[in-house]
Amino acid sequence: MKTIVKAVIGTMLLGSTAFAQDDSALMTNGDAILTEASAPEHMEFVDAIYSGWRFRSAETQALQMDDFDNPGFIFIDQAIDLWDAVDGSEGKSCSSCHSDVEEFVGLRASLPRVEDGKLVTLEDLINRSRVEHMGAEPWKWSGSQMTAMTGLIGLQSRGMPIDVQIDGEAAAFWEQGKDIYYQRVGQLDMACANCHEDNYGVMIRADHLSQGQINGFPTYRLKNAKLNSIHGRFKGCMSNIRATPFAEGGDEFKALELYIASRGAGLVVETPSVRN
Repeated sequence: MKTIVKAVIGTMLLGSTAFAQDDSALMTNGDAILTEASAPEHMEFVDAIYSGWRFRSAETQALQMDDFDNPGFIFIDQAIDLWDAVDGSEGKSCSSCHSDVEEFVGLRASLPRVEDGKLVTLEDLINRSRVEHMGAEPWKWSGSQMTAMTGLIGLQSRGMPIDVQIDGEAAAFWEQGKDIYYQRVGQLDMACANCHEDNYGVMIRADHLSQGQINGFPTYRLKNAKLNSIHGRFKGCMSNIRATPFAEGGDEFKALELYIASRGAGLVVETPSVRN
């Protein structure tokens, strides 16, 4: 095991010039989806940003190019049923208060955001509505119902540019997220930046490292055949470097989500994306 770990670290520390896997163009149902942009000004060490789609195999890329073939839409269909499902003590469904899910156009692109001094994510907004308006139990952060609904709501913003606020009230949360992004942790003594900033494009475990963009979440992963949440992926990354993960829905992962979302400013929402 030690030999394998050292080999993995060695491969990454050898480094190479960062590059996108290919220059393919993403067309979804005939619409062009932007997968490359100039890096935001606050990114000191990266000139261009790329969607994670650009680092996938041609076969995986093809799955996202047609909604009929995209396996993530199985769960979007489930969310459509959940939208009209009555739940809780108030006898309400999502559709009781919202005439159509299209009301949420642009929401996914602007989250996380600060409300009443707290950083909130899409999952927070959904559970707040369930508890306060429906009298229902909150959904598990990365549970199938939650990822289906975040997928459905996120889909309404597909093609819209990521635009999260990082100044004003959001500044302190953004700085916290940045600190976490660059903090080395775990037995492998690694930070998010070691993989997704210093070595993106490098081959590791028969796959290419991406820049770790989250504009396509929740994302369908071929690895586990389900929609995966942003915080669920953060948790998996921390486990991979032998670190104790922060709690899904906790302050640390929310701050990290804001910071990483800001690194994708210029890219567009791809929900639901398809990844390995």
